[in-house]
Amino acid sequence: MSAPSKPPRRSQAWFGRDGKQGFYYRSWLKGLGLPHEMFDGRPVIGICNTWSELTPCNSSFRELAEHVKRGVYEAGGFPLEFPVMSLGETQMRPTAMLFRNLASMDVEESIRANPIDGVVLLMGCDKTTPSLLMGAASVDLPAIGVSGGPSLSGNWRGKPVGSGTGVIEMSEMVRAGTLSQDEFTEAEACMQRSKGSCMTMGTASTMASMVEALGMSLPENAAIPAVDSRRFRLAHLSGRRIVEMVREDLRMSKVLTRKAFANAIRANAAIGGSTNAVIHLLAIAGRLGVPLTLDDWDAIGSRLPCLVNLKPSGEYLMEDFYYAGGLPAVLREISQHLDLDALTVNGLTLGENIADAPCWNRDVIRPLDQPLRPEAGIAVLRGNLAPDGAVLKPSAASPHLLKHRGRAVVFEDIKDFKARIDDEALEIDEHSIMVLKHCGPRGYPGMAEVGNMPLPPKLLRRGITDLVRISDARMSGTAYGTVVLHVSPEAAAGGPLALVREGDFIELDVPGRRLHLDVSDAELARRRAEWTPPPAPARGWSKLYVETVQQAHLGADLDFLVGGSGDTVAGDSH
Repeated sequence: MSAPSKPPRRSQAWFGRDGKQGFYYRSWLKGLGLPHEMFDGRPVIGICNTWSELTPCNSSFRELAEHVKRGVYEAGGFPLEFPVMSLGETQMRPTAMLFRNLASMDVEESIRANPIDGVVLLMGCDKTTPSLLMGAASVDLPAIGVSGGPSLSGNWRGKPVGSGTGVIEMSEMVRAGTLSQDEFTEAEACMQRSKGSCMTMGTASTMASMVEALGMSLPENAAIPAVDSRRFRLAHLSGRRIVEMVREDLRMSKVLTRKAFANAIRANAAIGGSTNAVIHLLAIAGRLGVPLTLDDWDAIGSRLPCLVNLKPSGEYLMEDFYYAGGLPAVLREISQHLDLDALTVNGLTLGENIADAPCWNRDVIRPLDQPLRPEAGIAVLRGNLAPDGAVLKPSAASPHLLKHRGRAVVFEDIKDFKARIDDEALEIDEHSIMVLKHCGPRGYPGMAEVGNMPLPPKLLRRGITDLVRISDARMSGTAYGTVVLHVSPEAAAGGPLALVREGDFIELDVPGRRLHLDVSDAELARRRAEWTPPPAPARGWSKLYVETVQQAHLGADLDFLVGGSGDTVAGDSH
């Protein structure tokens, strides 16, 4: 009995045509110098490229794409590179997060509208990774991720300095008067020594790790430096593998199952990963219809230890992490907590991929029974100040502040904060709790990374380096401190955060997962009656975003993008 015939490849709805339509679709591509046999039914592989000189972290992607093409050709595929919106964390205002969902739409529609059978996703700087995964997931073709990799370790005056983390540390020294502006400027080139994303365990490296932990990349994707030749080898092998995935019809939905997301949550705890992973994984899961909630982050991963001794939680950098064994070594160390039968894009299970993963430096990657931080996963807090939840990263927090009651010092928005934080007359001390409003998805708009508010100079001069800070904002993965983030509902949506006033007392109890505003229900009701919502943007993307964005506990995706539309081929263009 003969095997059932497979349906023609999606690309053949373009290239496998006679008459005028086939002429249109093939002829213009032949103008690139392509021979006719490239249209004979071989897998057409889209290479989704987020290269941009405005996104320095992704500046190696032109070369990276060429290595992907080598692998695609080698495996008998037909590679076609296309650009999509690039989201650079270091340059975009008001925040790259405002455009994550827009970029995901670019990815989704570019894939669906074109003759593509499978796609390689080139991603690096923070928001390019979730936007590409979200967009591709909504089409659900075979896809494989290739991260750009971290830059080389920074070094200033003989000492390691890490992206973002070093900036925050040194800027506080300038504000405290212990570092000069000239010295601060000198450190700029010393920190970023090569192409690549932040070399701390910031959001870029966290999300590259999430791609690998989810099974959406080949092993070792997370940590190979951007300028290491092994990064190009990985791209080559990924190009080869995506052709095989198309032939196997190994779609994203077969890899991104609930067990894959659970593995990623546990991996995030073990690496001391960014709180930004919470909001991105929730959004990716939403595109696929995978049940995943904010509470899953606490239930699945919050009690796991942090094993990776990297800044901002530890002392090393991503280059050291790669040399120590990278993410495979971490996953093997926590293998007893993982679903090892989860499928990955190379066709093997996660367990098979990490079975023999070595660790070469136990100071960088600690054993499970000798962790860097115990119970270091994301803590989800609830209470009358955050009915739908808030998050905190214990591995980056000060242990003595994890249970704290203090007087609120309130900033109505980021402009108010910047206008007052350096005022020597500001009534604040080491027991105070800093509260920042109107920095959530609607409020900024876009939910900027301003949650780790710099401390007042008058406290820095006294040697005080941390206070409890609460906001509806996000925080860079390179940042640190006892910072409560993603308070939901946000202030701009009328959440209780909008009602906090100067002098109110707030209780933080991380072990008890509680965030409480010590104000009576009657008083809060009175304040709510006086509250008016902030004005909304008048036009353009910001208007559409504010009108349709979901709250942080749901992933801050646009409500009409949840779910997907598949890979349906639309009608002809002529």
